[in-house]
Amino acid sequence: MQLQITSLNSGSNGNCYYIGNDREAVLVDAGISCRETEKRMKRLGLPMGKVKAIFVSHEHSDHIKGIPVLARKYKLPVYITPGTLYNCRLDFAGVEVLHFEAHETIQVGRIEVKAFPKLHDARDPHSFVVSCQEVRVGVFTDIGAPCDHVIAHFQQCHAVFLEANYDEGLLEKGHYPYYLKNRIRGGRGHLSNRQALSLFTGYKPGFMSHVLLSHLSKDNNCPKLVKDLFTLHADGTEVVVASRFEETPVYTISNVPVVAKPIGRQISLFDAVLE
Repeated sequence: MQLQITSLNSGSNGNCYYIGNDREAVLVDAGISCRETEKRMKRLGLPMGKVKAIFVSHEHSDHIKGIPVLARKYKLPVYITPGTLYNCRLDFAGVEVLHFEAHETIQVGRIEVKAFPKLHDARDPHSFVVSCQEVRVGVFTDIGAPCDHVIAHFQQCHAVFLEANYDEGLLEKGHYPYYLKNRIRGGRGHLSNRQALSLFTGYKPGFMSHVLLSHLSKDNNCPKLVKDLFTLHADGTEVVVASRFEETPVYTISNVPVVAKPIGRQISLFDAVLE
């Protein structure tokens, strides 16, 4: 069995991740408009009719603002916790709202979705692992720190959407006010490049074929910087930067073993962070 994945958009301006097999698919979050979701899926050759449900990670607007229109138009059930629903403050009239609980497995056709708690400054935030038979894809964004739940699930995934929100030096030197810098790096905000890389190098399974670096800050990160950093330690895993302006290509994920690709110069983690 295989899963196809794409980031339709990733960043503080909107987040939406597609994961599906040959028959059905789910969206994790829908923070871009219905029209943009439709346009981007059409460009990728992905029919909206395959999407069977939306799963909501938390209530911040860049993850939810497109949900009501999209769900009503395509009659999609929305899986959300009661706490997140309460804090959304959106009009869900005419939308089928279904609740989920942490560690519960929800079946959507042949797809299984499992949620687990994460550290983020929201009411009831969750990350997800989406699987079909033996193929597993994780959505690990909006995470203040890699808790035990994240580490345990990360080690099981064939592909991940992994937050690499900010470079610590760029954030420190940037124009954000002090309170906002502390919110971002305070343990319930976002993962830095260094934190994400430590998770990747410390717990990446040998069969992980793709990492899609996600939720990059517009002001406090650089796509080339973080891609180069991860590529040095990829060990056969394809490194992709998910854009805040457009969709990524569609990637096919299977449980075929990954063959490591040789790299030229060996480099330490300390050197990589400094370069």
